[in-house]
Amino acid sequence: MNLQPAPSVSGYRILVEKDVDIPMRDGARLKADILRPDDGGKFPAILNLGPYQKDKLWIPPDNLEEKPNPLMNWETINPQWWVPKGYAAVRVDARGTGKSPGQGDPWSYEESLDFYDAIEWAAKQPWCSGQIGLSGISYFAINQWFVANHRPPALKAIIPWEGFADLYRDALFHGGILCQFMTNWFVTHLSHHLVGRASRDNPDTFQINTLWKWLRNNLDDGTCKGSQAEWDKITLPMLSAGNWSGMGLHLRGNTEAFMRAASPYKKLRIHSGTHVHPFYTEDGRREQLRFFDCWLKGIDNGVMDEPPVKLAIRKGGGEVEWRFENEWPLARTQWTRFYLDLSEPAAGKAANTGTLAAANPAKAGARTYFASGLSKVGSASASSTQLNAGAMQSGMGISLDTAPFPQDTEITGPVAAVLWVSSSTEDMDIFLTIRNIDPGSNDVWEVGQQGHQVPVAKGWLRVSHRELDPELSLPYRPYHRHKRRLYLSAGEIVQVQVEIWPTCMVFQQGHRLRLDIQPRDGVGSVHYTHYHADYNTGSNTIYAGGNKESYLLLPVIPAASPGSRPSARVNR
Repeated sequence: MNLQPAPSVSGYRILVEKDVDIPMRDGARLKADILRPDDGGKFPAILNLGPYQKDKLWIPPDNLEEKPNPLMNWETINPQWWVPKGYAAVRVDARGTGKSPGQGDPWSYEESLDFYDAIEWAAKQPWCSGQIGLSGISYFAINQWFVANHRPPALKAIIPWEGFADLYRDALFHGGILCQFMTNWFVTHLSHHLVGRASRDNPDTFQINTLWKWLRNNLDDGTCKGSQAEWDKITLPMLSAGNWSGMGLHLRGNTEAFMRAASPYKKLRIHSGTHVHPFYTEDGRREQLRFFDCWLKGIDNGVMDEPPVKLAIRKGGGEVEWRFENEWPLARTQWTRFYLDLSEPAAGKAANTGTLAAANPAKAGARTYFASGLSKVGSASASSTQLNAGAMQSGMGISLDTAPFPQDTEITGPVAAVLWVSSSTEDMDIFLTIRNIDPGSNDVWEVGQQGHQVPVAKGWLRVSHRELDPELSLPYRPYHRHKRRLYLSAGEIVQVQVEIWPTCMVFQQGHRLRLDIQPRDGVGSVHYTHYHADYNTGSNTIYAGGNKESYLLLPVIPAASPGSRPSARVNR
């Protein structure tokens, strides 16, 4: 069928080809929709492959900059914007999903090979210039990393927009703790394909026991190798786009990519806001278009002459100011320790509070708290509902505040915590939340993937997973091996380094930074809650001061010098 370009857009008409067969190396055939210029020429193609059903119409929210149309599909480019500009959009149902036969196996090694075959097939079609790019959000960003591991010859550039790059560390096991978002996500798509409309095409798919595979292999034992980016093999041009609020799923993948990928042609963009809105903004679309025009059409538009890093500097409450940088982390970062002070709280202060101080207290202190949160309900029940009954609250564990900042203070970059801890049981879960507290003691929330009550940053660690990889660890980004569990003896005191995912926040004058140290999910964890293991029944202790230096390492960015690059302030 033919469709006119969207109103006010000049360019090619859109030709839509439905349910095209794409042959795989093993003889299977995947189903695809091809939306391309209705013209006799050859055009670059932008591919997606995933389980979200190419035929499933997405009705976007009313406030999305791109408006509803019959060709919209969840987390993929809008053909009515892209095709008139000379690009083909190819949407492929992954094996065992949508209309493609077989067995669904998300992010498997086999799926990445299917993606390779689809890329090479598309490049050889008579309507294609042979230049293939990948762009899309979330699932359609994640598997870009995994197919890039194979280096398909026709793949010339990728734009992974909010996409994790390590199934184990970024998604399944945060610091070794199971993230229930992933199990819920899988069951949702299992339901879509066995109970929903997709069952009409694939009634017997998803027989592979993916949940068992994920949970049984709860160490990084090689099971996830096919769904982990191999940074030394990713050498093609890439625009890695992250979201500051993606601290429960995607952001780590986008920043690790920029830090570690072997590509000499890489850019990093980190925005703010919801999971889908930034991708469809005029700014977001134009940034992608310029990148693909350069690498898929050979247009010398200067995009690679610009600074490689573009950051939305958060000012609190949704206000951001865009700024260009030359590297990540920022070279001018002042890595600053804020030491835990657990001396007796001042009169009128709660017993579970402490302070974050500029110097390590000479006198040692400690705080002990119940490991099951606010009540003992979780110690007797296997019900997830009961286990989460005390979750996402701020009264459990301990909270520590800085003094009010004497001037606006920017924190931008990776964050880490070094803590001395013990437990009365064989293991201990540490959940860290960084919050922005105004002079009236209220949280300053952000809007993002988790909704409208998003704190500044989060980090996690199961203490038995504390072993570090010495080759990959950095002072500001500890890298845990997750190869074995080093269980605790009751009362054994150990040092741990906790990775807190990268963040950006300008704490306004008079505001305080608050660090929550908790035994389970705290505020701002909606959608990204974790399984609280049954050993979380005793008590945990945090130590600080004296020879037990416990501290939060923050990337403080000095005020801009005269003549620095201009920035544009926007509110979202």
